[in-house]
Amino acid sequence: MESLVVIGQGYVGLPLAQGATHSGLKVTGLDTNPQTVHNLNLGISHVDDISDAELKIMLDAGYSATTDPDTIATADAVVICVPTPLGEAGSPDLGAVEGAVRTVAKHITPGTLVVLESTTYPGTTDDFVRPMLEESGLDLDTQFHLAFSPERIDPGNAHYGLTNTPKVVGGVSEASTLRASEFYSKFVETVVPTRGAKEAETAKLLENTYRHINIALVNEMAKFCHDLDIDLWDVIDAARTKPFGFQAFYPGPGVGGHCIPIDPNYLSYQVRKALGYPFRFVELAEEINNSMPQYVVRRVQDLLNQNAKPLMNAHVLLLGITYKADIADQRESPATPIAELFQGSGTKVSFHDPRVKSWHVNGEELQSQEDLAHAVAQADVTILLQMHSEYDTEHLAAVSNLFFDTRGVTKGRDAHRL
Repeated sequence: MESLVVIGQGYVGLPLAQGATHSGLKVTGLDTNPQTVHNLNLGISHVDDISDAELKIMLDAGYSATTDPDTIATADAVVICVPTPLGEAGSPDLGAVEGAVRTVAKHITPGTLVVLESTTYPGTTDDFVRPMLEESGLDLDTQFHLAFSPERIDPGNAHYGLTNTPKVVGGVSEASTLRASEFYSKFVETVVPTRGAKEAETAKLLENTYRHINIALVNEMAKFCHDLDIDLWDVIDAARTKPFGFQAFYPGPGVGGHCIPIDPNYLSYQVRKALGYPFRFVELAEEINNSMPQYVVRRVQDLLNQNAKPLMNAHVLLLGITYKADIADQRESPATPIAELFQGSGTKVSFHDPRVKSWHVNGEELQSQEDLAHAVAQADVTILLQMHSEYDTEHLAAVSNLFFDTRGVTKGRDAHRL
């Protein structure tokens, strides 16, 4: 039985471990957090897409979690799925990647396949990871293989998961591409090999930069369409009836999650570093998308003013604080800067989210309102930030004192849309 060690048991690593376990591989999840490891071995999941019951099935099939790096020595394949946040000045922070790779280098044995799945800038696998592994004294292709394969997990997506989402794979050599492709073919239906690791790294960044820029386009349009008294939501509905040449993107209160607000910056960083000039599309999109929380606050202030209420001391209720609907993940959610801006203006902020019990804003812990109807009645303005399936928005808009819809889901006249 082929053995796999997945380093990092978060939103990327645990679903990967699940898919590999179900395919018959002997999978060990390696994580530096003892509490995470303890909970996983007890069958307690911290990832939205994997329930406790599903984790129990994994455990019964042989999956286990550990903090012991010695497990790498017996692995046929090691996949690195650790965070790559932005550091100072927008540069990628590869600290977790470096730590993982150095750990692998200390324990790797001849014949091991190593794959990096953590999103990063082009060249990381060739120029950053490979030299550290070669310090172990092993030779590429004769004693180990190395590749990059971008994660494509879409949290909360009921249709596409690890198995039926095509897997892009690029090795630092042809032999490494072939070895990695054979490995992923064991539990992914379609494997897409690329020319090399740099192409695989850049493919991931292109996917998310494409979305980042098109979201910025409609966010910019939302602003001037409001000023021109044009219903942008109706415009998009009309445009999307064209059966070719158009893909609908929608405005919102900002972008969230790890991918869209973060990944395009890796590409912009590498272009500036290697070529000395800016990636202007990305930098402009970043500016526009980052301006949306401030725009939401200004629109709410205007609504309050029209109703003879000042923003200061007003009571604002935020509905849905996660970055995506129907999940609990709050990474990079625009709800946080929006709440901070309101608090900075002297506004009283409360929130309701069916998937989040408590929320920290400016060092203050807020508790989700238990009685939604009462919370809406007490708020001067209710703001829909995330469209969780539990929300009956037409009813909420009808019973609110003021209702501001940043997702364009309301149709009646009781709501004000972004």
